[in-house]
Amino acid sequence: MSTPHAILIALLEKPSSGYDLARRFDRAIGYFWQATHQQIYRELGRMVASGWVTVVEEGAAASRKKIYRVLPVGREEVARWVRETRLGVDDRNVFLLKLRADAVIGPLGLGEELRRLIDEASARLETYREIERRDFGAAQLTRAQQLQYAILKAGIQTQTQWLAWAEELRAIVSDEAA
Repeated sequence: MSTPHAILIALLEKPSSGYDLARRFDRAIGYFWQATHQQIYRELGRMVASGWVTVVEEGAAASRKKIYRVLPVGREEVARWVRETRLGVDDRNVFLLKLRADAVIGPLGLGEELRRLIDEASARLETYREIERRDFGAAQLTRAQQLQYAILKAGIQTQTQWLAWAEELRAIVSDEAA
């Protein structure tokens, strides 16, 4: 996924100011696509220049906000990107690479890092569960909500599976085993 396309998708969901968009990345989108505030503002400028989005100023003169909205050509770019971008099998999980190094070199003390990763994954899973309870408890969901829920369920399943794997791995890489 590219940052411009992640931003376009977020703006298609809800036109936003740069600040509000950056906060949405911090709170939701950032769980599966990372972008710094600086990257977001830089990309917004590029997208305005390329004609993908427009800026509308809202509010009183003193508190005027720039709201970014996707133009039809930006919507077409998202559709093109979705249709034409092929995903690869490139797994960039650095911890797996560290485990391979540990297997070759010998114990490298990965127990502490694994514990930290388990704590982070557990916290993320709890956040996902909280979002599930808060946003997807209704008996009837729209198609858009069903798709968003499917994305969330993929995150829940991924974290659950990774935590089970990590718990099995814990005994092998624990500091005591070194």
